[in-house]
Amino acid sequence: MTAIPTVKLNNGVEIPQLGFGVFQVPDDQTTAAVSAALEAGYRSIDTAAIYGNETGVGRALTASGLPREDLFVTTKLWNADQGYDSTLRAFDASLAKLGLDRIDLYLIHWPTPARDLYLGSWRAIERLAADGRIGAAGVSNFQPAHLQRLLDNSELVPAVNQVELHPGLQQAELRAFHAEHGIATEAWSPLAQGAVLSDPAITTIAERTGKSPAQVVLRWHLQLGNIVIPKSVTPSRIRQNLDLFDFQLTDADMAAIAATDRDLRTGPHPDRFN
Repeated sequence: MTAIPTVKLNNGVEIPQLGFGVFQVPDDQTTAAVSAALEAGYRSIDTAAIYGNETGVGRALTASGLPREDLFVTTKLWNADQGYDSTLRAFDASLAKLGLDRIDLYLIHWPTPARDLYLGSWRAIERLAADGRIGAAGVSNFQPAHLQRLLDNSELVPAVNQVELHPGLQQAELRAFHAEHGIATEAWSPLAQGAVLSDPAITTIAERTGKSPAQVVLRWHLQLGNIVIPKSVTPSRIRQNLDLFDFQLTDADMAAIAATDRDLRTGPHPDRFN
């Protein structure tokens, strides 16, 4: 079983650089998918309240028999639950569904700027962090302006910003902001739901290395320093997405993939999603 490298967050907590996501996996299929992932060697599981499958994740974690300290669990605060008091209630609900007594990483799922509640939500998350109920605090889909507002109004710097990121949407400006402020970049939709897998730059590298286009893209993420959470419900694909540590992309490979950036979004724009 390959040892997955970790990324040290700005509060000293270490997160596996490669995790397993369960977006759009129905709750009744989630337990089997997460169990397959844990069996394959994943130790980081990423869910969210809105996915409706925290209970299924919790069942798999319990059934695995793995020590709690070996697992890294992320979940997210949904938009309808933003605000100080409702964030604390939503956190307790997620904790109960997961069957855990703490969350390793808790994220505000979207800034929803028109509703303007994320500062109150962040204050609640500060309290959860101070009380030791979360290992690390972060956000998802935040743009530089949203992040700057948090930095201006709080001493707690987000440990992670989880955003849509793949070769078609490389988010260079946002990643530079993260690097400047010690915020780790985590990629959702790391394969652009398959939309980048036929790019000639990627298929050429796949042919040369004997790897799949998906493995090439996931390896690109790792070499950029991104945390990445591919999802699949197919056990063979779950194992394949983990098989990234016996090859390396060259500088020329990285440059070829960098040239495929084209502002390709598979999800909504954070400035307009409320």
